[in-house]
Amino acid sequence: MKKLLAMLLAIVMVLGLAACGDQPKTTDPVNPGNETNAPSDNPGGNTTPTAKGNFTVPANGYDGSEVTITFYHTMGSNLHDVLVLYIEEFNKLYPNIHIQEEQVGGYDDVRDQISTQITVGNQPNIAYCYPDHVALYNLAKAVATLDDLIDSKIEVTRADGSKETIGLTDEQKADFIEGYYNEGRMFGDGLMYTMPFSKSTEVLYYNKTFFDANNLTPPKTWDEMEELCKKIKAIDPESIPLGYDSEANWFITMCEQLKSPYTSATEPHYVFNNDTNKAFVKKFRGWYQNGLMTTQTIYGAYTSGLFVAESGTRSYMSIGSSAGATHQRPTAVDGKYPFEVGIATIPQADASNPKVISQGPSVCIFQKSNPQEVVASWLFVKFLTTSVEFQAEFSIASGYVPVLKSVKEVPGYADFLSKADGGSYISALSAKICLEQVDAYYTSPAFNGSSRARTEVGKLMSKCFSSPASNEDAMINDAFEDAIDECEYGQ
Repeated sequence: MKKLLAMLLAIVMVLGLAACGDQPKTTDPVNPGNETNAPSDNPGGNTTPTAKGNFTVPANGYDGSEVTITFYHTMGSNLHDVLVLYIEEFNKLYPNIHIQEEQVGGYDDVRDQISTQITVGNQPNIAYCYPDHVALYNLAKAVATLDDLIDSKIEVTRADGSKETIGLTDEQKADFIEGYYNEGRMFGDGLMYTMPFSKSTEVLYYNKTFFDANNLTPPKTWDEMEELCKKIKAIDPESIPLGYDSEANWFITMCEQLKSPYTSATEPHYVFNNDTNKAFVKKFRGWYQNGLMTTQTIYGAYTSGLFVAESGTRSYMSIGSSAGATHQRPTAVDGKYPFEVGIATIPQADASNPKVISQGPSVCIFQKSNPQEVVASWLFVKFLTTSVEFQAEFSIASGYVPVLKSVKEVPGYADFLSKADGGSYISALSAKICLEQVDAYYTSPAFNGSSRARTEVGKLMSKCFSSPASNEDAMINDAFEDAIDECEYGQ
């Protein structure tokens, strides 16, 4: 936290210097490319912001000039190989747009490096991001809004002679999974700052072999989950029926399912201290106290370890990331898995109105003094996010879910989904479940401090579950008040 505060202070200092005119106009990280500050020979033309945001497409669109685009990501070698193949395909269309992709550790490493670079106007062109990262970058107004790019009707001619409209067609917009696409507008001003790249969610993994043997079915609601856990506990008293990997996701999802306040993009930001939320925390505390479930923090590791355990205490259900399906599969013995894994949508407060969290990286584009770099960055982002072939190959290689609905119709991907099972093709089964619930995805408001709320409600859950208390209500009230205080004043 102190490291981030230092970065924020540096950004604020940059903002102050820019306001005083002390920063070189051509490298102003606050509003690069603004026509009033740009040199007279600005190669991109007029980029004065409009009501559509802080970036306007130059009148000539992309002019074919040579630009180098830096893309920060977190891809491992298998995903990097897919990316490189599609960079080559993109360069057949735009040979003068040179993509310099860089693997920069994990998501927090990307955030920290960019936050430092923004202070000197040296941020990349494109980066993997989460909403709270963008809110941090926007303290310096460093992220380009995408609205004018998305709506642009300007045509550009590609190297093969074909023409491409810079913006998205109505069909392309409609093809995005709505919950994934709308994440880009969760910043309080209605403007678009990110595009979905590859996504995941939470799913319920269950021991299908055990369920079939005991005539059990996956629960559709949390009330059904409680009854199911009691049945499993009666069958195997040594078990912990349910493991939940993310306490924070559980809290945030319950708020969404119950239509109860969590956070707001505008002040006051932290609005989760209410009776509805205290009630579900108290209910789940009872589950933990009765040995029906545990969580990652309390267990001390991912609860998939309990789910795939070969002996000792085990669980028969695990709620975790859809992208981690292979970690929820037991180790094969002589080519056979000890049990078959089933996957279902997580339980709901209202099964007729399901809500499941949207996770996984989006990409944002940064402001630059040369607007041609911004347009070129957009063309590359558009190429990857609207290509059903790229989305299909990336999903198969990564375990993440494509962001386009039509990917499931791509022959190779359709074949992948057709093999879905609870063993060798468990990733396909996970993706199939995710694509069957495309109308259920939600995202929370993003602002500077939204990640702090996520951290604190996660701590709140584990604290309330495991704390001994002679007065449960008083303990829970205190935990909520402490969490709000940490969000508002904590370091």
